[in-house]
Amino acid sequence: MKKITLFLASILLSGVAFAQPYPNRPVKVIVPWPPGQATDIAARMLAEKMQDALKQPFVIDNRAGAGGSIGTEVAAKSAPDGYTLLAASSGPMSIMPSLQKIPYDPQKDLTLIGLITRNPYALVTAGNFPANNAKEFIALLKANPDKYTFASSGTGATAHLVAELFNAQAGIKARHVPYKGSAPAITDVMSGQVDYMVETIASVAPHLKSGRLKTFGVSTAKRAAALPDVPTLAEAGNLPDYDIGAWIGYAVPAGTPSDIVLRLSGEMQKALQAPDLKERLLNAGLDPVSVALDDLPAFMRREQERYAAIIKSANIKPE
Repeated sequence: MKKITLFLASILLSGVAFAQPYPNRPVKVIVPWPPGQATDIAARMLAEKMQDALKQPFVIDNRAGAGGSIGTEVAAKSAPDGYTLLAASSGPMSIMPSLQKIPYDPQKDLTLIGLITRNPYALVTAGNFPANNAKEFIALLKANPDKYTFASSGTGATAHLVAELFNAQAGIKARHVPYKGSAPAITDVMSGQVDYMVETIASVAPHLKSGRLKTFGVSTAKRAAALPDVPTLAEAGNLPDYDIGAWIGYAVPAGTPSDIVLRLSGEMQKALQAPDLKERLLNAGLDPVSVALDDLPAFMRREQERYAAIIKSANIKPE
């Protein structure tokens, strides 16, 4: 009789545990980049707000490597139970599918549940570059095809594709110089060894303030909140269709229950309305953004198709 009683009690207890509302244990956030990178910074800031709202720890797990594909694959193959999130971003989600073979399909294996930021890029040169604005810069390079060089953080990196689109729309022919990361590329642009680059505002802002770099405009259709006095390249360079930027968000493994997706997405939207989080993101050079959950699948398709077109047009091959 005692054994039966204990058995029934265990069933009741397991039922209570099963009925506990989500989340009832820590949530892991896989960041497929090293600490300090833009995706890591944005993911950590939002995670702090999410854990306060959901009363469970949001634990950051950095899984860097292979341009973000290693951590993205880990997240894509995790249990779809809401306890593993991915700090998703343009590179491994929108660019890599068109650039090389990867062990996951971003649109089939993962579900984007919200955006955190859409980050403008800035066209920058050394402080003494002989142009005073975007129109002068474009005219100078158009008059001298293949004379000038542009840097990026690597072949196929978001910064590379953003620059290729600018060159194409401006009618510029310049030589690409890829680096292993943005820091050495910026250093060589500042010294004049390479003529220009189109890089994240977060990376170049300190050098703009010091005067070692100057900028002729930003890559998005709207001015960047972090550089409100800098015009867009669309307006300053007379490039009306130039509107591109990197994005960062949260995704979950495909098949995650819809009620959990709705809960997480809703809490993300609330968190991103908080003035303190907005201020922290802006101070880091990241522009907060909000996109409705129902609009995210179409957003993902557009982004992938756009980068695929740039890769094809510029004939970009992985290194």
